[in-house]
Amino acid sequence: MAEQVKYDESSIRSLDWKEHIRLRPGMYIGKLGDGSAADDGIYVLVKEIADNSIDEHTMGFGKTIDIKISEHRVEVRDYGRGIPLGKVVDCVSKINTGGKYDSGAFQKSVGLNGVGTKAVNALSSYFKVQSFREGKTKWVEFRKGEIVTESGEEDTNQRNGTLMIFEPDNTIFKNYHYIPQFLDNMIWNYCYLNAGLTINYNGQKFVSQNGLLDLLRNKTDEDSIRYPIIHLKGSDIEIAMTHGNQYGEEYYSFVNGQYTTQGGTHLMAFRQSLVDTVRDHFGKDYAVEDIRASIIAAVSVRVQEPVFESQTKTKLGSSNISPDPNSPTVRTFVNDFLKAKLDNFLHMNPAVKEALKKRIEQSERERKELAGIKKLANERAKKASLHNKKLRDCRIHLPDVKSDDRYETTLFITEGDSASGSITKSRNVQTQGVFSLRGKPLNCFGLTKKVVYENEEFNLLQHALDIEEGLENLRFNRIVIATDADVDGMHIRLLMLTFFLQFFPDLVRNGHLYILQTPLFRVRNPRNHKETIYCYSDEERQKALKKLGGNKKVEITRFKGLGEISPEEFGKFIGENIRLEPVILEKETTIPKLLTYYMGKNTPERQRFIIDNLRVEKDVVEDPNLAA
Repeated sequence: MAEQVKYDESSIRSLDWKEHIRLRPGMYIGKLGDGSAADDGIYVLVKEIADNSIDEHTMGFGKTIDIKISEHRVEVRDYGRGIPLGKVVDCVSKINTGGKYDSGAFQKSVGLNGVGTKAVNALSSYFKVQSFREGKTKWVEFRKGEIVTESGEEDTNQRNGTLMIFEPDNTIFKNYHYIPQFLDNMIWNYCYLNAGLTINYNGQKFVSQNGLLDLLRNKTDEDSIRYPIIHLKGSDIEIAMTHGNQYGEEYYSFVNGQYTTQGGTHLMAFRQSLVDTVRDHFGKDYAVEDIRASIIAAVSVRVQEPVFESQTKTKLGSSNISPDPNSPTVRTFVNDFLKAKLDNFLHMNPAVKEALKKRIEQSERERKELAGIKKLANERAKKASLHNKKLRDCRIHLPDVKSDDRYETTLFITEGDSASGSITKSRNVQTQGVFSLRGKPLNCFGLTKKVVYENEEFNLLQHALDIEEGLENLRFNRIVIATDADVDGMHIRLLMLTFFLQFFPDLVRNGHLYILQTPLFRVRNPRNHKETIYCYSDEERQKALKKLGGNKKVEITRFKGLGEISPEEFGKFIGENIRLEPVILEKETTIPKLLTYYMGKNTPERQRFIIDNLRVEKDVVEDPNLAA
């Protein structure tokens, strides 16, 4: 008989605000992570604090924000009005307390639930808030949400505004690190959405004068777009768009300054309104996919009291642009703006109009040419028994799951049966799948999408990911290239990167693609295997030798391939302690130039790079008094 579990008054427990946040951080900041993904919790903490300063600027107070971020410390100083001194403590430590409930003070801000700053406070090992207001200042210091020091009101000659400092708690955010490119993108997005705002970030000045026009200019290259960027601005809405030569659709969508990576009602409205406007303007019933193929667009709207589908605010759920039931829907608001402005723009710019028409008609021709090939490829994929031969699937898939587990789904792309076998035996079958490559993939640089359907490996891979029609049905949140750390492994990695960048660039732009880091060395005590350290570089190996060495012998193993690592050991590298290197496109990088440089003909530039960076690989020489 099952043991009876006691359930009485003593089983009922009330948590205060900080205990609840620390016990269930995912409810407030999404997934925790270690910083290798742009939506990991440590970046959400930065945004929650910076958003408050941005909201002050939006309301017309403060044209400059100073941000300093070091390895484990974040400082944000704005020059707005400053928190009222009598409410400094309440604003960062009492849930449902804040100025944003007063719609007159913050009409179109992002943080409306009064939770963000409190979550940062509770999840930080150190947190300080200081307000400067009309010649007076007050500051409070916290540790894990508990007040440790509080000042009275003091005189100051500092400008009005607020300073917040925090250090994420490393018992919650384990082994975390900030990736500079993710922080740079966050800062630039703030500037693009607030033209004229200056952000001084770690000694650099970030400013944009042209808003979303600057964003698209920095995301594209003149040679890779079909016509000059169309830039349309209105009251509470801004749109920039063009068409390129890439595959897929590329969007950057924002609500009240928040980067909505998953889109929402405003992006859905734009995509549909674009189709309607183009069809009406040209008087032709173009197919939806032909109009939107290769589009590059940025969309920003401001709405009153936005409703998001999660605490991390990555997808807008609002139906209307304000709580007033008589206000227009988001769909109507975006549609009316685009129909008037874009239609007028095309009438006034016949060259752009003609270039847009040619791009649509080219997409139409390409789609029709691919139709027969796609049908045959889909039939071949079914006959190949994809889910038996190539893909060891997991039990959770992104579209099917509503819990936070969907963020943990991972597909490992491996080379060879031995590596696939090791990962398959050690993986978490609930969330991790394995796709096994056969030999080296085709170099697809310069080829058309036709090759994706004609090449069996590529065709089966796109079916395993379910990305043929876009990312909406993506079955794995993280796609991890897992190859050996040798020349052949590096080559396969480069070929796979070329495949994704060439045909599915959105996977990279949206942060889904990673490189698996596996240990190069195992250093351990030969008599006590509990004293084992896995090292990912020679520097880590040297540290391990000093830690375990001393006067005793140490056993060193050099892993030359993934297949040499046992399933038992592999489980330690692809579980909680997994090390992933995200594939990131720099702000100034354009995909055509990147692929041409690395995968095109042997250009003088690449020859020069190879010569300048040539290194002679040598076998690691072990310490003679250590047993290898």
